[in-house]
Amino acid sequence: MSRDGPGLLVRDLQRGDEALSTMADAVRAADPDILVLTKIDYDAGGLAMRAFADLLSPAEYPFLAPLRPNEGIPTGWDLDGDGKDSGPGDAQGYGRFPGQGGLGVISRWPIDVSRLRSFSEVLWKDLPGTHMRESDPGYHVQRLSSGGHWVVPVVVAQDAQPLWLLIGHSAPPIFDGPEDRNGRRNLDELHLWTEILNGTYGPVLGSRVIFTANTNLDPDRGDGYRTAMSDFIETHDFQDPLPDEPTAMWKKPGPMRVSYVLPSQGSAVMDARVWPLLDGMTHRLITVDIALPDAPVP
Repeated sequence: MSRDGPGLLVRDLQRGDEALSTMADAVRAADPDILVLTKIDYDAGGLAMRAFADLLSPAEYPFLAPLRPNEGIPTGWDLDGDGKDSGPGDAQGYGRFPGQGGLGVISRWPIDVSRLRSFSEVLWKDLPGTHMRESDPGYHVQRLSSGGHWVVPVVVAQDAQPLWLLIGHSAPPIFDGPEDRNGRRNLDELHLWTEILNGTYGPVLGSRVIFTANTNLDPDRGDGYRTAMSDFIETHDFQDPLPDEPTAMWKKPGPMRVSYVLPSQGSAVMDARVWPLLDGMTHRLITVDIALPDAPVP
């Protein structure tokens, strides 16, 4: 859904862009109560998210949480070694403008925006056990999150603990050289979730947690520290209802699993599915149905 300039996604949504309408049709067919989006351009007024929610059904999805990404935020450093300090590769996360490729939630249930928690400003060098090197460009300013790390509470019932969504998008562990900067960053972006879950950066979350992120890391195929992904799932005792389903289809390296919807053990998984790939798309829609006994139908 991302575009090459600010405001272009809103324009295309309002014009009824065919590909975006097809995407909305697919979401309507899946009929989620909560929809987590990656790579939706961020704007402070949430115009893009509101326009997409209106394509689905404005009455059914009244609650929005646009989440600002690190993509496109300038660092003032030449991070990619091209002799310039203001290109897309020199931003906190690769991006042509601040807000490109953002994150967000569209929901039938209320979102407690007062309790939103962002960890996107954590500096890479400050992560416990960081793999950043002092020789890496931008050592003192580089944020760890390329896309973002957010914890979003959804209120499923009054006087009940919220459903905590862990939402993020990591840098791919490729497009670098033998220094493996992107591979190390991808590894540490995953480890930041462990620190969040362990309470390093604030109160430990309740028992209702769903990890909903594109880690750009397949536990079995492709580049990157693959075992870290499988270790993460096992260490935190997440349920993995779709362990063998690829979520992205590339000509090269082929089908891979890089996006995840992983409920905690406190949730009863009723169904799970990876939907067919839409024409012109790379990533597939993932749905997981869980039973929450104290949550009314929204």
